[in-house]
Amino acid sequence: MKLLITEKPSVAMEFAKALKLNSQRKNGYIEDKDWIITWCVGHLVTMSYPEVYDENLKLWRLDTLPFIPKEWKYEIIPAVANQFNIIQKLMQREDIEVIYNAGDSGREGEYIQRLVFMMANPNPKAEMKRVWIDSQTEEEIQRGIKEAKDMSEYDSLSDSAYLRAKEDYLIGINFSRLLSIIFGRRIAKDLNEDKVSISVGRVMTCVLGMVVSREREIRNFVKTKYYKVIGNFGNDEAQFKAEWKVTEKSKLYNSPILYNESGFKKESDSKDFILSLENKKAIISEIKKTKQKENAPLLFNLAEIQNECTKVFKIKPDETLEIIQELYEKKLVTYPRTDARVLSTAIAKDIGKNLNGLFKNFKDEEINCYIKKMIDEKYSTNLVKTKYVNDSKITDHYAIIPTGQGFENYDKLTDLKKEVYKLIVKRFIAIFYPAAEYNKVNLSIDIEGEQFNSSGKVCIKQGFLEVLKNRLKNESDDGNLNILSNLKKGQEIKVLNYEIKDSETSPPSRYNSGGMVLAMENAGKLIEDEALREQIKGAGIGTSATRGEIIKKLERIKYIEINSKTQIITPTPKGEAIYDIVFKSIPDMLNPNLTASWEKGLEMVAKKEIKPEIFMEKLEKYINSKVDKLVLR
Repeated sequence: MKLLITEKPSVAMEFAKALKLNSQRKNGYIEDKDWIITWCVGHLVTMSYPEVYDENLKLWRLDTLPFIPKEWKYEIIPAVANQFNIIQKLMQREDIEVIYNAGDSGREGEYIQRLVFMMANPNPKAEMKRVWIDSQTEEEIQRGIKEAKDMSEYDSLSDSAYLRAKEDYLIGINFSRLLSIIFGRRIAKDLNEDKVSISVGRVMTCVLGMVVSREREIRNFVKTKYYKVIGNFGNDEAQFKAEWKVTEKSKLYNSPILYNESGFKKESDSKDFILSLENKKAIISEIKKTKQKENAPLLFNLAEIQNECTKVFKIKPDETLEIIQELYEKKLVTYPRTDARVLSTAIAKDIGKNLNGLFKNFKDEEINCYIKKMIDEKYSTNLVKTKYVNDSKITDHYAIIPTGQGFENYDKLTDLKKEVYKLIVKRFIAIFYPAAEYNKVNLSIDIEGEQFNSSGKVCIKQGFLEVLKNRLKNESDDGNLNILSNLKKGQEIKVLNYEIKDSETSPPSRYNSGGMVLAMENAGKLIEDEALREQIKGAGIGTSATRGEIIKKLERIKYIEINSKTQIITPTPKGEAIYDIVFKSIPDMLNPNLTASWEKGLEMVAKKEIKPEIFMEKLEKYINSKVDKLVLR
């Protein structure tokens, strides 16, 4: 008898269909002559609170910190104890020969299942295997079971998952208690509240730091006005504008009267400069005509689709994840919690199945027109040697793409879910379309050493832009391009007049919820130290599975506010007060350096590049040093 454990009941039903089981659902499981399929309902097991170790730890006191268990305790979550007991009895059955861990194919999914395996004491004679799938289509489930590896091959991923949980637990409990004891009353008084508990998290506090820092940068920003000089050239029939820019030949090169390379600090200086140009010849010193190509963007990973949905539909990242998770469970798209924006070579070679499924079964006129054009124009579907396929940039899963299946579930979706699905489909189809092509002209005009520049650009072939219409930007018109194209190097051009254009510096933009997810994914780029930045290259803060939830928690505990219409994030007075406390006491908790390097460390454990003991030793040392410093001061 074989036992298979999935992450939730709906997934178990899909596995039962794929295995073609002729059985009825029982209390918490499905049984056939050869198979038993059961399921978790999210987390069944959790880490015990400090008071389980010692009831005296229920009170928050400095002399009990830091709290770092020597042996970790876990317990069954009471609300789901019944399902755990069902799984445990099944796992201990003497007739069970193979147990398949078919949990969610990621670090968190591994953790949920490993806790159950640890607490259930399964039949020691049973072989333990891990099912790892990229979609919930029937053929992918069958492949996953057929190619299931020994569960021990995922031990390093399990180690990483346990360490992530321990790290979050230790930092959350120790630093939240520590700062609440020392600073809680002061913050409560400042906020005019009875009591304030300071919540600190490994990722959450760093995100709060990014939001508050950006807000204060905006608040403290002082706009600076400067003045540009624009020349109008040509004749009454054909005119164009060109902007002055300082060069080494200019008499104003390195001049203190300039604000930047194309602007003056004072309007009077820009007027004087214009006067100095009067009655001087304008000669075309350079004209460069080029054709540019732009390929379709890479495919969606979770952060990219979350950002896109925030911009297009004004929804929060956690809402986007819920929608794509449902699309995944209804077999419409591949695994959502992925950081990759490319495909694997194996999937690319078989991509025709996805396209054929879309064309034959997806009853959407717009999408079918795009695919029909691919067929009629004979666009290549051989992706293997393109930028959209790169095995080295895939860890657990490839990019989010449509499976070409599951359309029996499509009509039951809400309009919003259908639109999100179509975003994924269009991004996928776009990679098969040719590049967009542009004609571009760059022109320089010399007026006795002073240079004016103008350019024109027009799209001559839409290519992939035909599919991703919202990306088509009319940066210039044909008229301006044609005017510039008809000019020649060395030609004298008539100066019609000069004008002064007022400009001013702009503050940075606030994050919206989708942009915040992208900022978290790319947090390593914020690190100033080049060596450290290179060391943790590719590491963000949080994971694709948790970033939306972290933003949601910050909003729930009222550290940030998210505008429901614009999705713009701003810190609350409470969030800023917490930021100030953390900044004074444990400032590196606000810095992406630390959080991203921890994430990199967990990744290294998963890849067997460092041992779990090394990571844990460094974590304990860090916590001890911070607690000692604050308690003694």
